[in-house]
Amino acid sequence: MSAAKNKELVLKAFDTLFNQRDYAAAERFWSPHYIQHSAHISPGREGLFNLVKGMPPSFKYEPGLIVAEGDHVMIHGRFSGFGQPTAWIVVDILRIVDGILIEHWDVIEDEVSRETSKSGLPMFGKKFTK
Repeated sequence: MSAAKNKELVLKAFDTLFNQRDYAAAERFWSPHYIQHSAHISPGREGLFNLVKGMPPSFKYEPGLIVAEGDHVMIHGRFSGFGQPTAWIVVDILRIVDGILIEHWDVIEDEVSRETSKSGLPMFGKKFTK
């Protein structure tokens, strides 16, 4: 698949799972043999889906910058509304084979406020949420 198609696939997959919470539809995006490298998510597709199923209704995902090269896509995003004091700013790295997400890594940081940002700039988007 092209880089553009891979980016489109990841955006659709993330919206389907994290925002729409349509688990049946999400199964077509994630391989049943999905490999999970995250320290925060149990193994496999089931681990990821169960994590989302346990989130409160306020949980949501906002995509930001997305980059693709070969069979890998990196997406910078914000996860919020999951019961923690601050949102998470995350870079998700996904490997795609034949139009299916088959492997995942992530880098996660707590989002900071204007008052605690040493740079004075937001970590995600163009403005601070707090």
